[in-house]
Parts: sequence; C-alpha cells; structure tokens
Amino acid sequence: MGWHQELLIGFDLETTGTDPAEARIVTGAVIEVKAGETLGHRTWLADPGVPIPAEAVAVHGVTNERAAAEGRPAADVADALADVLVSYWQSGVPVVAYNAVFDLSLLSAELRRHGLASLRERLGGAEPGPVIDPYTIDRSVDRYRRGKRNLEAVCTEYGVVLESAHDAAADAQAAARLACAIADRHPKVASLGPAALHRHQIEWYAQWAADFQDFLRKKGNEDAVVDGVWPLKEPTPTPVPEPRPGHAPTAS
Repeated sequence: MGWHQELLIGFDLETTGTDPAEARIVTGAVIEVKAGETLGHRTWLADPGVPIPAEAVAVHGVTNERAAAEGRPAADVADALADVLVSYWQSGVPVVAYNAVFDLSLLSAELRRHGLASLRERLGGAEPGPVIDPYTIDRSVDRYRRGKRNLEAVCTEYGVVLESAHDAAADAQAAARLACAIADRHPKVASLGPAALHRHQIEWYAQWAADFQDFLRKKGNEDAVVDGVWPLKEPTPTPVPEPRPGHAPTAS
C-alpha cells in the first residue's frame, strides 16, 4: 500500500495578503484524509491584528468585523496550528499543502512575529516534514502541460472536486485528495516513501527555481533571483544596529 492510501493531513491558510513574510493568518484548516475519505477536521479563525484588505476579503470572504468579533488572538492560532502540525510530523504522518512554501513560510513568520517557538524548535531541531506539495510534484512530473497551475486548475486536470475554492477547509481537503490523484496517475510518485518524496521535492523545487530564474534573465531581467528553498523559507530577522561608541540607544 502506497503513502497515498495511508493517513494524510491536508493543511491550508487563508490570509491577509500574498507575501508570506508580511501577511497574517485569517483562517486555517487541518484535515485528516485517508484513501480519499475525510476522517476529521479542525479549523481556526484568527483576529489577525491588522486590517484585512478588501482584495483579500473578496477572495476568502472573511470580513474585518467577523475576524474581530469571532476570531481568536493571532498568536493563539499560530501556536495551535504549529502544535498540531508538529504532532503529526512526530508521528511520521505527511502534511499535504498546495504550494507548501507559502503556507509554511507564513506560519513560520507568524510564530516569529509573536515570539513563539519555531517549527524546527518544536521538532527538537529537525526539519519539518514529511511534506507533500501537489503543486511542486505536478510541476515536475508534467512539466510541459500548458495552462494554469493554481489549485482549481490542477484539481480539474486530475478530476478532484474542489467544493469551495479559498475556503481553508475545502482547499486543505482538495490538496490531500489531489496528492492521491497524482500518485494514482504517476506510479513512480506513488512508489516513493514520504521521506524520499520529500527529498525529491526539495530537488524538484530547486530545479524549477533555477530554470525560472534563467528564463527571467534571458528575458532581460538580469538581476532576477528566484529562491529555490522548499518547503519552508525562514523569515530573516531585522538586524538591530549597535549604538556608536559613546552614544546610548534611544527608545522608539
């Protein structure tokens, strides 16, 4: 029995924006799926602590009023999500996230923002994983297919029903089912164990980044840099300048 017939954990965040270093969590979902069937789910609604831009509200439908009235403190949501994911990884259960580098990097940034232990710290220094990212896998195993590669388009390609796009629970469930569908179509993916598949995705993502960077530079953007780190880009702390000799630091 391949990994796609075992327990998988779908994970998704809906957020205030598209920059994982700056955006905040609005909703989160963790869905247990086995052999395509949903076994359980947990969802979170956060008060992000900053205004939710109108363009983000238009995507996921969570208004500032609802987040303020019903949402839990952002730090509590980030902490709870991290603990849940870590508990699955410690049990060897793969976490499935579509474009995982966005969701995991954003969660990591939130943990740092609120002074909470990082995913690596919660794992005793180990790297988070195994992670299964249908976006990265599909882009590698079917690299010449034309068309969009967003969750909706790739679900359509593999015949996976996405019940309500940009709802965290629906997206998390669809990501897990999509991972299974990709494995069914591509036996070489199904034959890999979760740890081996995780390692392959590190390589596939790095190769995609290098190719895309090369493409951009050939198109005239000579300074283009595409980060090839997967599945988690740790936020870079802002350096605090040391005071010059004889000058005391001033309060901000």
